[in-house]
Amino acid sequence: MSFTLAIVGRPNVGKSTLFNRLVGKRLALVDDQPGVTRDLREGAARLGDLKFTVIDTAGLENATDESLQGRMRRLTERAVEMADACLFVIDARAGVLPADEIFADILRRKSAHVILAANKAEGRAGEAGLLEAYALGLGEPLRLSAEHGEGMGELATTLRPLIEAAAETTQTNEPVVDVTLSEDEAEEEGEYQPPSRARPLQIAVVGRPNAGKSTLINKIIGEDRLLTGPEAGITRDAISVTTDWEGTPTRIFDTAGMRKKAKVQDKLEKLSVSDGLRAVKFAEVVVVLLDVDIPFEQQDLRIADLAEREGRAVVVAVNKWDLEGEKQAKLRDLKEQFNRLLPQLRGAPLITVSALTGRGIDRLRDAILKAHEVWNRRVPTSALNRWLVGMLEQHPPPAPQGKRIKLRYMTQAKTRPPGFVVMCSHPQLLPASYSRYLVNGLREDFDMPGTPIRLFMRSQNEANPFKGRKKAGPSKLRKHLGAKRAE
Repeated sequence: MSFTLAIVGRPNVGKSTLFNRLVGKRLALVDDQPGVTRDLREGAARLGDLKFTVIDTAGLENATDESLQGRMRRLTERAVEMADACLFVIDARAGVLPADEIFADILRRKSAHVILAANKAEGRAGEAGLLEAYALGLGEPLRLSAEHGEGMGELATTLRPLIEAAAETTQTNEPVVDVTLSEDEAEEEGEYQPPSRARPLQIAVVGRPNAGKSTLINKIIGEDRLLTGPEAGITRDAISVTTDWEGTPTRIFDTAGMRKKAKVQDKLEKLSVSDGLRAVKFAEVVVVLLDVDIPFEQQDLRIADLAEREGRAVVVAVNKWDLEGEKQAKLRDLKEQFNRLLPQLRGAPLITVSALTGRGIDRLRDAILKAHEVWNRRVPTSALNRWLVGMLEQHPPPAPQGKRIKLRYMTQAKTRPPGFVVMCSHPQLLPASYSRYLVNGLREDFDMPGTPIRLFMRSQNEANPFKGRKKAGPSKLRKHLGAKRAE
């Protein structure tokens, strides 16, 4: 396990900016408003030749009750206990505040290695705060500017002996040899490769605010890793958590609740929603989480449709099932609404779960793995063309404008999601209803329920844009370059 550094400090001292600087990406949301970060976010950091894991934490609040700030503080203290070292960040421009003194005392008791850093120390404005930092009794403070990248060399020098000492004491295990094929090799071989250590299953959990996304992920990983509570909209960043889900290496993205676009006015909420949409694009399987009391609202349908348009495998989960009294009648109603409102996801699994009690989590896992396998499925060309002959005999294509459309040949061009190409005459005249007929037949006959299927019609008579062009020989190329120089 790599060396872990937790970045801690009061709200709005620049922790997330420093985190983004260390990981080399804009992973954490950054805004002038204090208290943007609420959950723990991990990232792979690099400083020169040093590699380690860095954790961005919520701002330390002077609260110990069951309020949102109190729960955020306990989550941050947990990160301090699990980290190898803590980088305690203060605002050099604001100087040392009473809250900094309280948290410095907490860190002295909870962490073996505390590095003090005075951020925003560029120019003369931070001189006074840098001198005040000595009074915290945590040694000489590092002078940093996370925004401009100043002081990163000094931070690397401070971290190096700690990382090297941790590496010497870590027990080395035998190397694990990954014998799985790459994604391209798997497609060439026509094999489905299950998730491995090198390539874990990527899952995004999406839904409206307060549907129970964070609670569900905590139940899956078996620990209170994500901040939860009765308040709607607690999660702001798209937080990824890596776990071994009953033998399946998995990376789960917890996303911010997505409200109707017209209701999203706050700048921070817009950033949170865009972060969640980006998580959907990176995922392989998207779990659309519904609230059993208000399922299939307009926003739920938009979120499910977005996942389908992005080409992700979709699993619909109905949460808070333990609160439902008439379970059989409710389940029949849910299935009827699902088939009627989301025809583009026909056959996708509909799973009832309780994130609070854990009921249905095993069935959710099985449905996710099945959806992932279907999403990666490849059908042999010979089987596709035999199937196409049968579909044409059962229902021949129409002849719009008196032009007969011939479907000659079919093959699978890609997986993830499955994509098929049909060579035909007059593809532009083929109605969308006939394409849906073929897609529904593919789902049913090749057992591909729920997954997005892409069907492309191509003409064999399409002109080759390079046909007739003569290859430029060396002499012509030299003349062309000479003319260019002359110009």
